[in-house]
Amino acid sequence: MDSNKVKTLIDEALAVNPSLFLIDWTISTDDKILISVDGDEGLSIEEVVRISRYVENSLDSEEVDFALEVSSPGVGSPLTMPRQFAKNVGRTLEVTLTDNQVIEGEIVMADEEGVELFWEAREPKPIGKGNITVEKQELVNYADIKKAIIKVTF
Repeated sequence: MDSNKVKTLIDEALAVNPSLFLIDWTISTDDKILISVDGDEGLSIEEVVRISRYVENSLDSEEVDFALEVSSPGVGSPLTMPRQFAKNVGRTLEVTLTDNQVIEGEIVMADEEGVELFWEAREPKPIGKGNITVEKQELVNYADIKKAIIKVTF
């Protein structure tokens, strides 16, 4: 299986809709092609079918026997690209940093460098006994993130 040809086909299929972007793709040793795609406004089943058909119809199954799977990252899948963080502004994110510190906060903003989070925390009063609620906001660079997952609440 020619991986350069597969990557070119994926790029061509995604170029039709600029709101879509590639998360990851692989070809296993038994020629199973796995393509993970996301979109700024989500990924419709029609787009999954269109991408799948484009790639499948452009490859010769007589030449190589292959399987093809096109999907979007599932709920609970880690965010890996700046566009994924940006499309989730307003949602709650649980971030594990490279030093294993965990922060959970609302995504306020995301750009190419990092994600800005807002959360409330209970901290000891500066004077006296008890705790107070304080608001925190922090810009976290993507390089400092080990794992980031959107928290789904019902």
